[in-house]
Amino acid sequence: MNLVNLEFFTMEYVVVAMAAVILSLLYYVYTKDSEYHKNIHSVATVVEELNRDIFYLKKKVVDTQNGLKSNSQRMNDEEIYQEIERSVYDMVQPLSQSLKRVQESLQAIDVQIDNRISSLENGVKQISIPASVHGNDDQKSYHSTSKASRWIPFQKSCIFQSQKLSLF
Repeated sequence: MNLVNLEFFTMEYVVVAMAAVILSLLYYVYTKDSEYHKNIHSVATVVEELNRDIFYLKKKVVDTQNGLKSNSQRMNDEEIYQEIERSVYDMVQPLSQSLKRVQESLQAIDVQIDNRISSLENGVKQISIPASVHGNDDQKSYHSTSKASRWIPFQKSCIFQSQKLSLF
């Protein structure tokens, strides 16, 4: 009986050991399977996102190509000329307005100068120099000449000199 019990216990231990090995193998396979499943799920998610990005990029490329085809119609020479004319007009318009303002300022200055010159000439016409300044010092010539011939107006060079002084 001892032998039978001993064989039975040994066999029981072998079966229990085998069951433990099988259970540990099952646990190991289950854990590895869950790890692989997580890895495969993350790879599948990345692949799905890449496929979505590729789809949107292809769609953008197709839309861009269609847009380029529709916009690639060349402008004819008349349209190019009109576009250049508009651009040049937009650039020259402020310059033209500035030149007009400068011209108006110059005209205003010219009018002021003409007014000053005429007022100086009128003032000079009213002033006269006695004839004795020009070398007729003697009394006889002074008394013998008429009043109109005694006074000589300034020369034009004096007018221009006085204008230069008053302008600056």
